[in-house]
Amino acid sequence: MSGTTGSDGDAVRVVPVRRYGQRLATTVVLVVVALIVISLVTNPRYQWSLVFSYVFNAQILEGLATTLYLTVIAMVVGVVIGVVMALARESSNPVVSVAASGYIAFFRGTPLLVQLIFWFNLAALYPVMSLGIPFGPTLFSESTNVLITPFLAAVLGLGLNEGAYMSEIVRAGLQSVDSGQTDAAHALGMRKSQTFRRIVLPQAMRVIIPPTGNETISMLKTTSLVSVIAIPELLWQAQAIYSRTYQVIPLLITVSLWYLLVTTVLSIGQYYLERHFTRGDTGRPERSLLGTVARGIVPRHSSVTVSSPSAVTPGERSRS
Repeated sequence: MSGTTGSDGDAVRVVPVRRYGQRLATTVVLVVVALIVISLVTNPRYQWSLVFSYVFNAQILEGLATTLYLTVIAMVVGVVIGVVMALARESSNPVVSVAASGYIAFFRGTPLLVQLIFWFNLAALYPVMSLGIPFGPTLFSESTNVLITPFLAAVLGLGLNEGAYMSEIVRAGLQSVDSGQTDAAHALGMRKSQTFRRIVLPQAMRVIIPPTGNETISMLKTTSLVSVIAIPELLWQAQAIYSRTYQVIPLLITVSLWYLLVTTVLSIGQYYLERHFTRGDTGRPERSLLGTVARGIVPRHSSVTVSSPSAVTPGERSRS
C-alpha cells in the first residue's frame, strides 16, 4: 500500500473503496457474454455460412435501399409536420392550438400498423379524390387507388405518425430556452424571425437533437411494418426469399445484421451532431467517441484518504 506524507511528516494512507457489488455484476455479465458467444460459435443451426452468403444478396440490398429511402422521406415529413404542429400548439389562437392538440392526440393514440392499413385501404372510404372550388367546378379528379400507391400509403402512415411525436420533441426544445432571452433580444430591436434563428433555435437544438436521433433510429426499424402492405423493404425481401428456400433463421439474422450496422452508423452520426450543437457548453466536457464509449465500459475507481490521528492538528480536534 503506497502512501503520502503530510505536512507534519505523518503518513496519509489512500485506501481504495471496495465495491463487491460491482465486481459481482461484472463477473456475471462476463460469464453470460461468454456463454452467448460460445453458443453463437458452436451451434451449427445458426448456419453462419448461409448468413454471410445472403448479406450482399441483390434482393437483400434492394430491400435495404428501400428501407433507407423510406426512412429518410418519413423523417423529413415527420420533422416538418412536427415543427408546424409545435408552433401551432404554442399559438395564441385557441382554434389553431386545439386543432394541433387533436392531431397529436389522434396519431399518438392509434397504432401505427392500423394507420398504415387504413391509408392503404383509403379507397374504400373515398373511391375518387377530387380537387375543386367549393360548390363550383371540379378542377382535378382521379381514382384513389391510382393516387394512393402502397409507397405513398407507407409515407403517409409513417410521416404523419412521426409528426405527432416530433411536435412534442420540438415543443420541449423550444420551452427549454429561457423566455428572458427572447425578451432581451426583442428589447435590443431584433425581429421575431431573427430571435428564433439566432437565439432560440441554437439552444433548443441541444434538447431536440438527442430524441430526434432516437426517433430516426426507431423509424429505421419501424419501416419493417410496411411489409404488411407489400412494400419491398428489407424484411419483405427476406420473407420473399425464405418463403421459397425455407431458410428462415439465416435470413432473419442477415436482416438483423444490416439493421445493427445501419443503427450503429446513425448512432455515430448522432454523437457528432450532438457534439456540434453542445460546443461551448462548459457544463459538458468534450470527449472523443472512443473516450465516451470507454467511459461507459471501464469502471471508475474511487478511493478514500485515511489520515493517521497524529496528522490532525489540535485546532481540528477541537472543532471536531
